[in-house]
Amino acid sequence: MQAVGLQTYIWNNNLRSAVLLAGFPFLLFLLVYAVQLIFLGYTGYHPCYDCVAQGPANPFAYALQATVQSLPVAIVVAVIWFVIAYFANQGIIDLATGARVIDRSDDEALYNLLENLCISRGMKTPTLRLIESPDLNAFATGLHEGQFSITVTRGLLEHLNQDEIEAVLGHELTHIINRDVRTMIVAAVFAGIISLAAQVLARMMLYGGRGRGRGGGVLVLVGVGAAAIAWLLAVVIRMAISRRREFIADAGSVELTKNPDAMISALQKVAGHAHLDAPEEVRGLFLENREEGFFGLFATHPPIEKRIAALVEYAGGRVSEPAAAPPAETISAPSPDETNADRTPGPWS
Repeated sequence: MQAVGLQTYIWNNNLRSAVLLAGFPFLLFLLVYAVQLIFLGYTGYHPCYDCVAQGPANPFAYALQATVQSLPVAIVVAVIWFVIAYFANQGIIDLATGARVIDRSDDEALYNLLENLCISRGMKTPTLRLIESPDLNAFATGLHEGQFSITVTRGLLEHLNQDEIEAVLGHELTHIINRDVRTMIVAAVFAGIISLAAQVLARMMLYGGRGRGRGGGVLVLVGVGAAAIAWLLAVVIRMAISRRREFIADAGSVELTKNPDAMISALQKVAGHAHLDAPEEVRGLFLENREEGFFGLFATHPPIEKRIAALVEYAGGRVSEPAAAPPAETISAPSPDETNADRTPGPWS
């Protein structure tokens, strides 16, 4: 891919992402409206139900008015949530995945590869993190310069050769260069708010009994339906942002390494061996995540076959028979002693 064409694609994709993220305020409004409907359905409270002069008020209009009045409170809560996530996102991800920081002394060859790629772009080297897992995966995190990090798994280092790992590092570094990680983390934070609230509302419906008051059951059902739509749209937006950016990151890796074949062979080895236990919001950051959900609507990543096809068509890559990665069922986690002392020598020893 030529640099100019790639940059134009990045600009267009960033514009689409901004438009998608701009939809989150609407989803927040829809969610608050759902809360008002459910509250009204369960409590039956309405100041004008018995008003003689005004007549019985429309409960849906009343809920809309209450939503407008309470929206500032919801925005404050969302801002507090975002501030907490802004300062604690890396710690939360580390706890969820078991990642730990490593430096040059832990793996000099890996550190040098990443450092050389960063030097070629005149940027500060991100922090390196390692997950002691036999699965083959990697991801980038961070919101601003000085906070960016690239995490790889032990399985990735043991089963990919040097060129392939350099390609993976280039892929994750592209996410940082294009600020993909910032967009995806922000999207995950907002989607997390909506998902959490929607789940709470669903539990209210399951365990709270039937709505009381005039038409309470109908109000509860409509409220839960609105909350479900908000949750569904939030998830789809977040997944769509993640899917589109994987193609750009693959192309960016080729721009950095000048080696499309290495990116292709890395994807071939990772395919089928990338499962890594982590929350749904974190899996969207991964190099590969096979979970597709309903008709692929909730897929966080495009199929690896399509990513490889794009590298062949636009980057001039060649598909060859992949080096046999161990079947998923035969991969076992290394013992603590094997991890550091008795590991079989490879390109990172």
